[in-house]
This record gives sequence, C-alpha cells and structure tokens, in this order.
Amino acid sequence: MDVAEASAVCDDVIDAVASAVVADRQVLETVLTGVLSRGHVLLEDVPGTGKTLTAQSFATALGLSFNRIQFTPDLLPGDITGSHIYREDEGTFEFTEGPVFSNVVLADEINRAPPKTQAALLEAMSESQVSADGTTYQLPEPFFVIATQNPVEQEGTFALPEAQRDRFILKTELGYPDEEGAREIIDRRADRTSRTPDPETVIDGDRVTELQSVPETVRVDGKLRDYVIELGRATREDDRVDVGVSPRGIQRLFEASRSRAVIEGRDYVAPDDVRAVVHEAFEHRLVLTSEATVRGVTNEEIVADVLDGIEVPAVATADD
Repeated sequence: MDVAEASAVCDDVIDAVASAVVADRQVLETVLTGVLSRGHVLLEDVPGTGKTLTAQSFATALGLSFNRIQFTPDLLPGDITGSHIYREDEGTFEFTEGPVFSNVVLADEINRAPPKTQAALLEAMSESQVSADGTTYQLPEPFFVIATQNPVEQEGTFALPEAQRDRFILKTELGYPDEEGAREIIDRRADRTSRTPDPETVIDGDRVTELQSVPETVRVDGKLRDYVIELGRATREDDRVDVGVSPRGIQRLFEASRSRAVIEGRDYVAPDDVRAVVHEAFEHRLVLTSEATVRGVTNEEIVADVLDGIEVPAVATADD
C-alpha cells in the first residue's frame, strides 16, 4: 500500500466514523493519527459527548474486534488482563483471557478506577502483552487502546499517573457539538425506534497493519527532525514546567507527524504536520510547577509559547 492509497483509505474511514459520530472532523483525524502511529489515544471530556461511540465506530470502520471495559472503583487488575481458573474435572489451571485481548480496547472512564487497576493496562499498552503468574501472553495484532476519561475535577475520579499518561501518543477532546451538530443529534433521536447509524467497514482488519506501516515510508527532513527535538527541549527548559516532554514524547510527536502526512496524502512531513499534532502530543505529558498552577497557567499555553519561541525551519518538499 502506497501513500496515495493509504490516504484514500483514511478519508473513507473518517467519513464512515463521521456518519455515526457527530464530532469535529479534525478530532476524528487526530484519533486516526494515533491509530496509524501504532499508539493509544486518550479522549477527555464530560459524559455524553460521544467518546464511547467514537471508539466503537473506529473499530467497526477498520474491521477490527472490539471490547469495552467500564472502569469502576471496584474493578480489579485481573478483570482487565484475565486470570487462571482451576478446572476441577482436569485438575489443571487454565488462563482465561480478559477483555484486553482484542484489537481495539475501549477503556471507558479510565480515571474512575484506582491507580492499581489503571496500571494493569501499562504492560499491555507498552509491550502488547500481558503477564499472569509468570507466563506472558501476546495480545492480538494490531492492538490499541482508546481510553476515555472525565475531567479530573469531577467527583469520583483519580488522576492518571505520569507514567500512564506518557503511554498515550495523543490526547484530545470531542467538545460540545455546534448548533448544526446538536440539531442533527436531536433529529436522529426524534424517532425512538431508529438506531444510531452504524459506520461501514472500510478496510479488512487483516490489512490494518499494512496501513500502519505506510508512515514508515514518509520522508522527514533533517531540519524538521531537529525542530521536533527543539520543541521537546524547550518544554523542559521552561521555568513554569516541573516535568517536560520525555524522549518518548519526542518520538511520539515524530511518529504522529508522519501519520498526519499520510492522512494529508503526502510522502513527506511538512512543518504544518508537526504543528498540527504537537498540542495533542505534548500537553498531557507536561507537569507544571506549583507556582504556575496557582497562577492559572495551562499546559496549552506552555505548548503555544514553545511554538512561538522556536523558528519554523524551511525544508525541501520535493524529491531530490
């Protein structure tokens, strides 16, 4: 699959999801960027904005298996990964797979569960495997998590630890629909007997890994690679930041930029690709100082200032 074909598939996937989900197309492109990058995506928003439907619609459009895990305060790690069950008739223990054994896993309201349970996803997200009683089990390929969380200010939530936030390649939010979108939602629900539109399956699930390999062929100019590094370094040197973007975060921005180029139908990364995803790639990785937090400084402001403070390089966009 070449870039042109991959871009056409991406357009069809987004169109299919948009037929079921009333959301800004740019947000849907961000989620697909994470999928192409073999990463995991975190959706943060208040309940009722379509986060769950978005995850399920992407699984359907991509022809992949789907499982939903509803995170609650009493959810145990084994409820996610699976556990060994004793078979009395055979006198043996048999591993029973948990819901994490699926191509697309929706970790719904992930910050409703305590940190111990949230951490059960760490190994799965970083290594695509699960360990139980000394035995390692490989997860299906492809595998990615779309997690939703409610704003941490809401009652009954536990903030995700830094190590887990860093595992998400991108974080975005759906936001409230505009007037036209809200009217479309109402019109859909006017007939109580009608179902929410189901997106079409655009690509066979067996070809998703092929689609994910296309960004590896995208060229990235050396000046632009340095630009990505400088953006990450600048977050660490900001006096308002206690913990800046890690080397993993820089890599994820690099990967997301290439995937963004594929969605745009280009076999090279342009500066606009980097700038289009840097907020989603960086903001959730920043930890501000106590003083900055008290003064009301936001992660969004930090990334915006970093972008303003570093000159955008002029790079070649045509084949040599």
